[in-house]
Amino acid sequence: MDDFIETFKQANLKSINVSLDTLKKNKFNDITKRNSFEKVISNIDLLLKNNFHVKINSVLVRDVNDSEIIDFIEYTRNRNIHYRFIEFMPFGGNKWDWSKGYSHAEILSKIENIYGNKVLKLKDKKNDTSKNYKIEGFEGTFAIISSITNPFCDTCNRIRLTADGKIKNCLFSNNETDILSTYRMGEDITPLILNAIQNKKQKRGGMETFEDISNPDFNSKNRSMISIGG
Repeated sequence: MDDFIETFKQANLKSINVSLDTLKKNKFNDITKRNSFEKVISNIDLLLKNNFHVKINSVLVRDVNDSEIIDFIEYTRNRNIHYRFIEFMPFGGNKWDWSKGYSHAEILSKIENIYGNKVLKLKDKKNDTSKNYKIEGFEGTFAIISSITNPFCDTCNRIRLTADGKIKNCLFSNNETDILSTYRMGEDITPLILNAIQNKKQKRGGMETFEDISNPDFNSKNRSMISIGG
C-alpha cells in the first residue's frame, strides 16, 4: 500500500478499508499465512499520517480473536481509526459454524463491562450497514456489523463489484452476474446491472431464517471472501 499513496491521492481517494483480525504478530501469521504484520501496521500509520479515513475490519471468531476485543478498542484511543467488528459469516472454505460466532450483543456487552457509560452510541446514517459507537475521549470510533444476529437488509443499498468483474447483489448471494466479459466486448452492461439489482433477495441472499443460514446446502456455495474482493 505504501507504494500507492500518491496514486490514491491523485485519484482523490479519501477512505481505505484494511482487514486486520488480530493485533498479535504470531496470531496474524497463523491467520493470514503471511509474515506481514509490521508492514500492515506501518501502512495504517502511513494512511493516518496522510489524512486518509481508515476503516479496519475485524471478523470475530470465538476462541480465535474474541479475547482481543478490548485491545481493538484501545487501538482507537489515540488514532482516528474506525474499527469495525464483523460477525462471522459463511463463505466457501471457512468452515462456518455459528458456535464460533460472536454476536453484536456479546461484543457490546464486553465493551460496556470495561467502559460503562463512556460507550456512546453515534447516529447511524440512513443506509449504514453498521451500528456505530465511540468511547468518550477516544480519538477513533468503532462499529458492529451484525449480518447474522441483527441483519440490516431492509435498509441496505449495497451492490458489490467483485475483483474479477462480477456483480453480487448481496454478499450472502450464491449468484453472480458477469459484466466484465460483456464490457470487454463493447456491449451495454446496463441491462445486466439492472437485472442483478432487480433480483436482489429481500434478506441475506434468500437465507431469511437462521435455519436457512445454518444449512450447508445454502451457506457453503458462496465463494471465499478473499476471491470476492471488490
